[in-house]
Amino acid sequence: MASNLYLNRTIESVIKEASKYFSVISVTGPRQSGKSTLLKHLFPNVPKYSLKDVNVREFADHDPVAFLHQHPHGMFIDEVQKGPMLLEYIQGIVDDYPDCQFLLTGSSNFELLNSLSESLPGRAGVFELLPMTYRETESTIGEATLDEFLWNGLYPAICAKKNKAKFFYPSYVKTYLERDVRDLLKIKDQMLFMKFMKLCAACIGSIFNASEIGGQLGIDSKTVTSWLSVLQASYLVTLLPPYYENISKRLVKSPKLYFNDTGLACFLLDIESSRQLGRDKMRGAIFENYVVMEVIKHRYNRGLLNGVYFYRDSNKNEVDILLKEEGEITAIEVKSSMTYHTSFEDSLSKLSSWIKTPVRNKYIVYTGDFENTASDIKVINYRHLLEYLPQNIE
Repeated sequence: MASNLYLNRTIESVIKEASKYFSVISVTGPRQSGKSTLLKHLFPNVPKYSLKDVNVREFADHDPVAFLHQHPHGMFIDEVQKGPMLLEYIQGIVDDYPDCQFLLTGSSNFELLNSLSESLPGRAGVFELLPMTYRETESTIGEATLDEFLWNGLYPAICAKKNKAKFFYPSYVKTYLERDVRDLLKIKDQMLFMKFMKLCAACIGSIFNASEIGGQLGIDSKTVTSWLSVLQASYLVTLLPPYYENISKRLVKSPKLYFNDTGLACFLLDIESSRQLGRDKMRGAIFENYVVMEVIKHRYNRGLLNGVYFYRDSNKNEVDILLKEEGEITAIEVKSSMTYHTSFEDSLSKLSSWIKTPVRNKYIVYTGDFENTASDIKVINYRHLLEYLPQNIE
């Protein structure tokens, strides 16, 4: 039955390999991205406890030593950010018993990642699991059109046909506002925060301007920046930094904003069907969002972080995506058109004169079926993107 369908994740092999070297495996990511399902699939015999359960959490809070020593070979703790004090005790256990292994999941990276780095330096393999990729869902999407695919999004419950987008996203956002936002930032005016999220969705693919958004909401830019950090901490948005060969300049320049899932973005933009998406002014930005996240997920699924940028200089020259691996650049221009135009190549053809870093490959990713991989600038359909990205890093 569809309700029992498990969809294999690309990151599985990396996590299994890492488990040979780390006593602690931590998988973070947004709610409902499949973290618990993934670890239960990979380590079916490890006893699981969820700190979402009030009774389990009370036991862990009041007697953490007894809680963690229930099983001599370790345990799986879900939503561990609700009990970050456990990490210090886990450190003592894995130091004394190297063969003991703990599996951890968390859906907020504020306290969790800080606690992991402080309590378990060098002992924890940390991975981020975002919603699924096209390759992971290809067997289940059938004859879905691109607009249907983008509107539905890539959360596992939807891809495995356990839920529908029209039900999933309203419930997801309501739960997020009532739980995560309350816990992370204690925002009292949830309607104002919801408006903030919608404004962020309207900014997809644009340079994020905190002052401009603050002006529309009647709040200061510091509050906007703080609220944005909450969206990041709960893995709802990604900020794509600009590429500068001067790294210090890269860190201070304004990023572009993307949502980690196109279905969630469509919901926040009040796009109520795939038909509406097809004629919406944000359709091109939503498609660009999808491609950017495919590249980022490709990094994460190999246990790698960062390395993905956009290019824009003072002369307004732009390239949508620069992927830097092993000191070389893969450059990607994203076009939502089904018809190829030679003008698509303009920026990519000049990129080598704008940056000193060697450009390994140049791609036009678009929605049409014509492909040309024989030229210096390769033209590919979005479905085949991952086949052309760098595959292995030792």
